[in-house]
Amino acid sequence: MLLDGHDPAAIERAAARLAEGELVAFATETVYGLGARADDDAAVAKIYAAKGRPAGHPLIVHLAEAADAAGFAASLSPVAERLMDALWPGPLTLIVPRRAGVATAAAGGHPTIGLRTPAHPVAHDLLVAGRRLGVPGIAAPSANRFGRVSPTTAAHVAAEFGDALWVLDGGACRIGIESSIVDCSGPAPVLLRPGILARDRLEAAAGEPLGWPDERSPQAPGSLESHYAPRATVRLMPTGMLHAALKMLGSERLGLAVYSRSVASGVAPGVRHRRMPARPEQAAHELYSVLRELDAEGVQLIWVEDPPPGAEWDGVRDRLTRAAAR
Repeated sequence: MLLDGHDPAAIERAAARLAEGELVAFATETVYGLGARADDDAAVAKIYAAKGRPAGHPLIVHLAEAADAAGFAASLSPVAERLMDALWPGPLTLIVPRRAGVATAAAGGHPTIGLRTPAHPVAHDLLVAGRRLGVPGIAAPSANRFGRVSPTTAAHVAAEFGDALWVLDGGACRIGIESSIVDCSGPAPVLLRPGILARDRLEAAAGEPLGWPDERSPQAPGSLESHYAPRATVRLMPTGMLHAALKMLGSERLGLAVYSRSVASGVAPGVRHRRMPARPEQAAHELYSVLRELDAEGVQLIWVEDPPPGAEWDGVRDRLTRAAAR
């Protein structure tokens, strides 16, 4: 059921449903989330069941404001506090030590937990309304089946789960890919998942360099090798290889689509084409919608041109690499 996320009455109804232990999907600036009250393990279990998500794969807890982190975090390091002060609300998740006995299911049973304050009026209003009803935070992964393309519109969510799920419609997501994730639970901060916030901006806010994940890093949402995948097979290709492959096409194209900055439309008869934007924020904004559109058109194979080098493209590159991994 679609609800107008800008209607205060709809916000209150959705918050009451969350307080009762039910699921509500809602808009954020990154992607749409599938939410349950984070302090209710039985409610959170409904997220895992609906998505088909492994119970040990942690979720992100969304908070109305940074002060609410104290209800979930056993401690906050100075670097975590600097990142919160500089970049919350916004597309940044921080992994911190979890308060004992709190949000066990949302954390996937791990001793750490991911926290974020979203910068979207619908998400913010829902979190504030929920807090008035005793909901301290909303655990919410992306509102799609596990491992598939994340939703960036309310219609995407409805297509995944049908009319039974309540969805607070806040329009198309402004950013379009998931938040950056920085682990602040260890002796030094580590960037576990890139997003639209480039590494240099995160390091400037942190006041120190960010490390790289290794076998000691905590598990984080969206960190599996294969993720964000459409039904069609995605093949990520360097520019030269893509152009050479297109020249070699025969008459059988098997529902081929191309997503590229350098290939002009109409390059070959019957090949669907989407132009990749030249700016990373524009590419991030439309990426999941393009993949969903091509799936809806029935393509079997999507050739994607490698994004340009540079840290500002890391978030888009990460999502495409994982989409092509299966």
